[in-house]
Amino acid sequence: MKTIAYKKLFRDRIPEIIEEDGKHCVCSVLSEEDYVRLLDQKLDEELKEYQESKSMEELADLLEVIRAVALARGSSMEEVEQIRIKKAEKRGGFEKRILLETVMED
Repeated sequence: MKTIAYKKLFRDRIPEIIEEDGKHCVCSVLSEEDYVRLLDQKLDEELKEYQESKSMEELADLLEVIRAVALARGSSMEEVEQIRIKKAEKRGGFEKRILLETVMED
């Protein structure tokens, strides 16, 4: 039997999907500390996948991990969105496509 080691965070239904495919997997439940650490790693992984593919599916995966990070850190997407709105009101968004090239000081 071929065994592949992953040791990384997967979506909740992946073990069920693996079993339905006739395979067997071994999983464990992470401590809160390890969960947050692995979510941060997953965030890096999903960002890299999006940057390579530019696909909306990968962007959606990134958003799902962001949602999980917010929840794991005691927040919510609603709170993150409110923070985003306040910051956009104060500092603007990115719609104008401004490239800051230099700043001169006296």
